[in-house]
Amino acid sequence: MEVSANTPAVVTGGASGLGAATARALAAKGAKVAIFDMNEEKGEALAAEIGGVFCKVNVTSDEDVDAGFTKARAAHGQERILVNCAGIGNAIKTASRSKEDGSIKHFPISAFDFVIQVNLIGTFRCIAKSAAGMMSLDPMDEFGERGAIVNTASVAGEDGQIGQAAYSASKAGVIGMTLPIARDLMNEGIRVNTILPGIFDTPLLAAAPQNVRDALAASVPFPKRLGMPVEYAKLAMTMIETGYFNGEDVRLDGAIRMAPR
Repeated sequence: MEVSANTPAVVTGGASGLGAATARALAAKGAKVAIFDMNEEKGEALAAEIGGVFCKVNVTSDEDVDAGFTKARAAHGQERILVNCAGIGNAIKTASRSKEDGSIKHFPISAFDFVIQVNLIGTFRCIAKSAAGMMSLDPMDEFGERGAIVNTASVAGEDGQIGQAAYSASKAGVIGMTLPIARDLMNEGIRVNTILPGIFDTPLLAAAPQNVRDALAASVPFPKRLGMPVEYAKLAMTMIETGYFNGEDVRLDGAIRMAPR
């Protein structure tokens, strides 16, 4: 799909990090971008910067997502591009023993469920609702392409670390559903791909001490640095603009394979 002037796009988690970089990359090609995010201040500022629209959306809510798509489509028309970057994480062991008193506790099930609700079900919710909208569009070319979807998983979906049971499960789910969804939508001309980022320089890591950032960078085989959000955006754009790119899960990680901790 050629991204050109006025191509409608939606980016979830688009107010910062990987999503913001992708929103800027799409806007640079002329796309009209709707930013779905919970952070109103950053979302409104970025929307103003790129000539887009901000929609306050919690991806765990059907009502929020429906309202977000309604607002985005009223402003720009039915989206042909969806990039899912909304996500959260936590670090809790499945079961652990206190170093202080030896007491034993397990991973709070509500905390596990929340990560799954945001990262996996939230992603699928946006995919399903966007794909249904894309199916109403006329094809763009002789091959019948109507739209493109890019999801965000993580290398943790393949080699999760200690304390990442919920996060890894959610991201493995995104990886696992990519091909079935691409097959579900193949007769409708909608492509679906997923990026598995490694250790990226996102707002979460920006708050980490420099020695922690340096150690993380040193753990990457090559190049020995953190990934840059613009690199994620470049791969997302390649997936969107390359018509034969479909049903793939691609690591973007400097060849890292995560150790247990």
